Amino acid sequence: MLIVNHMVKYKSPHLDRTFAALADPTRRRILAHLSGGDRCVTDLAKPYRMSLPAVSKHLRVLERAGLIRRSRCGRLHSLKLEAKPMQQAQQWIEEYRRFWEESFDRLDEYLKELQKNEKNQTKDKETDHDHKS
Repeated sequence: MLIVNHMVKYKSPHLDRTFAALADPTRRRILAHLSGGDRCVTDLAKPYRMSLPAVSKHLRVLERAGLIRRSRCGRLHSLKLEAKPMQQAQQWIEEYRRFWEESFDRLDEYLKELQKNEKNQTKDKETDHDHKS
């Protein structure tokens, strides 16, 4: 039985930035807040015990990853959640999930075949033993 690794090779700086941004729990919580609608920077900073500049650093990482978009109305900065990078990450994960499911299915089939062959060999040995007696 030949098993070939068909895992998709991605060389996407966008995907790297998305996963790097999602790796931080604070940034994931910011995205969760934004899933309820647009927010201003000060609203997003309120739940955290950190300075506005520290929150702004997190927001810049999210912006570079394309996960949020900033708009300005005078001095007010409004932030909006962007879905496309998350969809791309989900697609990438889905391809790997499918690969592993198929691999495990093939492994399961192979193990069942081994067990079947082992049972047949055991029966053959018992039959040979009975004939010799």
